[in-house]
Amino acid sequence: MESRTFQLLEFPKVLRVLADRAVSKAGEDACLAIAPLRDEASVRLQNRLLEQAVEWRKETGFSLSPFEPLDGLAAATERPAAVLDQDALFALLKTLEQAKAAREALQGFDQRGWDELMEAVARAPWPATAWSAVRRCLDDEGRLRDESSPGLMAVRGEIRGIHQRCTKKVKDFILGEDLARFLQDEFMTISSDRYVLPLKANFKGRFQGIIHDYSQTGETCYFEPMFLVELNNQLQELKQEERREERKVLEFLTGIVRQEREAVADASRALVALDVLLAKTALAQALGGRTLDLEPGLPPRLLDARHPLLALDKGGVVPLDIKLQPGQRALVISGGNAGGKTVCLKTLGLIALMAFSGLPVPVGIGSSLPLWKQIFVVLGDEQSLEDHVSTFTAQVRYLSRVWERVDQDTLFLLDEFGAGTDPTQGAALAQSVLDNLLERGASVLVATHFPALKAHALAAAGVRAASVLFDPGTKKPLFRLAYDQVGASIALDVAREHGLPEAILAKAQQYLLLDGSDTTAVLDRLNAQAVTREKELAALSEERERLRAKRASLEARFDKERRAL
Repeated sequence: MESRTFQLLEFPKVLRVLADRAVSKAGEDACLAIAPLRDEASVRLQNRLLEQAVEWRKETGFSLSPFEPLDGLAAATERPAAVLDQDALFALLKTLEQAKAAREALQGFDQRGWDELMEAVARAPWPATAWSAVRRCLDDEGRLRDESSPGLMAVRGEIRGIHQRCTKKVKDFILGEDLARFLQDEFMTISSDRYVLPLKANFKGRFQGIIHDYSQTGETCYFEPMFLVELNNQLQELKQEERREERKVLEFLTGIVRQEREAVADASRALVALDVLLAKTALAQALGGRTLDLEPGLPPRLLDARHPLLALDKGGVVPLDIKLQPGQRALVISGGNAGGKTVCLKTLGLIALMAFSGLPVPVGIGSSLPLWKQIFVVLGDEQSLEDHVSTFTAQVRYLSRVWERVDQDTLFLLDEFGAGTDPTQGAALAQSVLDNLLERGASVLVATHFPALKAHALAAAGVRAASVLFDPGTKKPLFRLAYDQVGASIALDVAREHGLPEAILAKAQQYLLLDGSDTTAVLDRLNAQAVTREKELAALSEERERLRAKRASLEARFDKERRAL
């Protein structure tokens, strides 16, 4: 699909929200790279994975901590001379620890039918030898253990012996000479891999030895007494030997990782994929969302749909139904300004992009969509100052560019197409575009103020009309759709609400009457009937939910009493 479609429908904002719920940089990047899939099998696979992950996380509370991906580390071992350092091996250990924890958290769920989740997590290739070897050789701080090799254990034992001898000599020296008052601290420290004493700088000339460094304040000098020189020389040799032994261990571990680098990379990729999957479960919780069923060949049916970005807003959003009957492929929405027509278009478009990308969407049970492989969008304000073209010109230019690509796998969203030119000609062009899109097999959602297009929607085959509802008393939008009717644009009411002088509005009303085109009264009556019907349906829905909850409570009480008998 076109990046233009993503931008106009704000799909990147959804991906950013998703990415913020990943725990790793690799997971974040993978979230931002998500795009709609083009085949039903892939979408259904992602849906099953998400459904299984939601259940698994609900039952176990499993979560990941930040981790480093291992693809680059595994690739580095392809170079024969490469040797992984302790930091790299520790990163490998911590990442594999989380991968192993995920595998273990899935144990016991084999009989749940979670084949896709098991395949993605628990049955991914596992670098067992590398995991075991690195865990044996590194401690909890990422340092090589003494037990990593006999040579390393021996040399570190000798280093500890040197330390003990130095400690005893320094202690005897301080106590025997009563030198505590000359020292900043009674304990020796290390400078340049040599044991030294923290001597007060103004006493540095009183003792024989070597000054290696000064503190930042200059008040302390790090002084090596002559009686420590020989032991420090031995320490230097042992330190070099220790580094050689550590190098041998690192080479050994690198060799094991090299042998299992494919399994290491696979385990890392599986963990990143799990990070993305868990981010999706977190998004589902935040949205109150679910997976969306695909129904090829059937018209779109979104029940209790909410615009995803508005649904994430603390203020919430009024849910709406966007649905066509079998045999219908176009919905023409009319009605007043600020009533939610454009939001309807964007809601359908964004939910489609998310659903086809394997993301949860805020819709009710029973919702479904066909799989559109391309979505084109024309918004009401397509004006481009940089290209020096008007809104109408920009709309037509875009339509011409994509026209030959339109087919039965296309969703076309037209928001106020034909605006910005002569209304009569713009309406005629809009009707013709709608007819030709339907002839090409596309699905179409249109928002319009054109009376001719509204009338066309009531008469044309395969087209359904809907009106955004307003409260007949307050003229406030209800953000719901009334189907199989058209709505007035209520421009005068909007102007009145925003403070336009009454004299201007009265004169405009006179012009409407002279023109003979004021159908407001008729449409108001239809709108009032639709509002009444919607309120009745809402009341019935609430009563149905109340009865369902009461029945569930009675059944739970019955089961409890039956178990008590």
